[in-house]
Amino acid sequence: MKTLLDIDDWNRKEHFLFFKQMQEPFFGVTVDIDCSKAYINSKFLNTSFFIYYLHKTLTAVNAFENFRYRILNTHVYVHDRIDGSATISRADGTFGFSLIEYHPDYQIFEETALAEIERIQNTTGLFTREFNAENLIHFSAIPWLKFTSLSHARSMTFPDSCPKISFGKMTIDRNGKRTMPMSIHVHHGLMDAMHVGQMVDYFQEIMNQ
Repeated sequence: MKTLLDIDDWNRKEHFLFFKQMQEPFFGVTVDIDCSKAYINSKFLNTSFFIYYLHKTLTAVNAFENFRYRILNTHVYVHDRIDGSATISRADGTFGFSLIEYHPDYQIFEETALAEIERIQNTTGLFTREFNAENLIHFSAIPWLKFTSLSHARSMTFPDSCPKISFGKMTIDRNGKRTMPMSIHVHHGLMDAMHVGQMVDYFQEIMNQ
């Protein structure tokens, strides 16, 4: 479900109109995330760490309205729920785009994610299903690289407003602390660095639980 945002009554109307006309309206940041507690919790639950932090990411994204805004033509809509389109790797070195519906209950989410991962790994090609809605984040894991910045392949003519969140290689320091780089690219017409910072702070909070 989605509802139309009244742009005329929006305190970011001028910001939206300014940034949406740009050829590249996205901006990105990269931060380090402490994943020590989350990694331990995933092993205690005998669950995939990837699925675990994907769920935490979607929990954080759904908690903030700006991350649920999407642009359709000249209008902004607020979605009730944001799902994840994660890149899923295959044994042959290729990957496919998935669609994993968010659910606040981790067990339900895990079952959905495992089924979608298995489906992708038993198909070929990049697009193995239709994507009929914009209530997504584009999500990827890059476990081979501990990056400090990241760019995305993107068509500047395609009207895209979905946030793009990527995680890099997890590393362990001499004290046993585990960290991962987290890259976030968002449409500047829909949010500012303050909103990204609020989401990241909340994400770190729930990763520490």
